[in-house]
Amino acid sequence: MDIEIRQVAHPEAVRGFDTETLRRHFLIERLFAPGEVRLTYSHIDRLVVGGAMPGEGGLALPTPKAVGTDHFLARRELGTINVGGPGRVRVGGAVHAVGPRDALYVGKDAGEVVFESDDPENPAKFYLVSTPAHAAHPTVTIPAERAKRMEVGDQATSNRRTIRQYILPGICDSCQLVMGLTQLEPGSMWNTMPCHTHDRRSEVYLYFDLDPNARVLHLMGEPTQTRHLVVASEQAVLSPGWSIHSGVGTSHYAFIWAMGGDNQDYTDMDMVAMSDLR
Repeated sequence: MDIEIRQVAHPEAVRGFDTETLRRHFLIERLFAPGEVRLTYSHIDRLVVGGAMPGEGGLALPTPKAVGTDHFLARRELGTINVGGPGRVRVGGAVHAVGPRDALYVGKDAGEVVFESDDPENPAKFYLVSTPAHAAHPTVTIPAERAKRMEVGDQATSNRRTIRQYILPGICDSCQLVMGLTQLEPGSMWNTMPCHTHDRRSEVYLYFDLDPNARVLHLMGEPTQTRHLVVASEQAVLSPGWSIHSGVGTSHYAFIWAMGGDNQDYTDMDMVAMSDLR
């Protein structure tokens, strides 16, 4: 298989990027293709981001040369959230049902991973994020109703949203991977504003649940040197630790956030004052 490689870009270099260059470094435009596993390897905290869209048959998680081991999970852990139809994931021979918006955590050395759809006419879409792992934790299914739920924001500021935390200490043990899903209410378009950075962790956003003609304007860059990406449904944005990560949509939407780095403290954020944004 082919895997796309993304190198680290210094913030001073990013200040001079044009639109095409910015998109080439930070936007993953196609995650899901029928009958394929598509992966991107980012040297930002060595995240692997991808999508698996099984049809009639199962799709095995491949082991690209970039991970440097003889099987994918030899030194890695994996999180997946299903943004399509009902599906299953076989891990080391065990079968885990993963319905729409359910998550599955797969620990280091868990064995072969195979993705399957219950109905090929309504295929599952498994969004994948993997980080390096130093220890083996149990494979765990986290249904949407079992995730930690928080309702935040206000309709008056167009950011009323529900946050579901799936892979986080106290919910599901992992080495460094943190993962969750945020759903904006109808009439709300802003996420993560006021914004923040966290230099100790990198992050990736997958935007989904948008109409085909809707878009999210994702804000990124240094707080005093902001840039933007125009993002369609089922596209992902890589966010290095020095960058803000926020967005506003032309309609409401959902997004999956995933992080890897030095800690798993969800509240570890360096807030940016609105007056400091440029």
